[in-house]
Amino acid sequence: AYHLIRAALPGKDTDPSVEEALEFYQDYYDTHNQIKTRPYDGILEALEEIRKDYPIAVASNKPDIAVKPLCKQFFGDIYAVGETADCPRKPAPDMILRTMEKLGCDACVYVGDSEVDVITAKAAGVPCLSVLWGFRDKPCLERAGAEHFCDNAASLPQKLKEILYGK
Repeated sequence: AYHLIRAALPGKDTDPSVEEALEFYQDYYDTHNQIKTRPYDGILEALEEIRKDYPIAVASNKPDIAVKPLCKQFFGDIYAVGETADCPRKPAPDMILRTMEKLGCDACVYVGDSEVDVITAKAAGVPCLSVLWGFRDKPCLERAGAEHFCDNAASLPQKLKEILYGK
């Protein structure tokens, strides 16, 4: 947010400082982050299916203070981690590695929708399943090195099994 706010301010003498604008933004976002936020169509059903066989978690570059309540609201009792002062943002692998440790997993498939997610998975040494209904399109993901793709939420459980078991 800091970099976006800094870029958005035109630099006039009447502009607030980046720090003032950031503080205003953070206060607003902390209490309004659920506006126009919802799970993608079919994702709740897919996650319920996946939960039958695997632990699931959320790792996001959004602030941790927003990630935890949003995940609780939409996904119930799920481990969720966002950016904090002691956990670097993706593409650093820290969020993924900490999440695996917390869940007691020695392997995982990282599901994401951006080139940053592909790079993060590679940095963590885990496969990435790139979904095509999110932030980036397939050519962008392929340029980042994506190898596994999922077209819709309904096929997510099967795609995970294909990566894990070659089925």
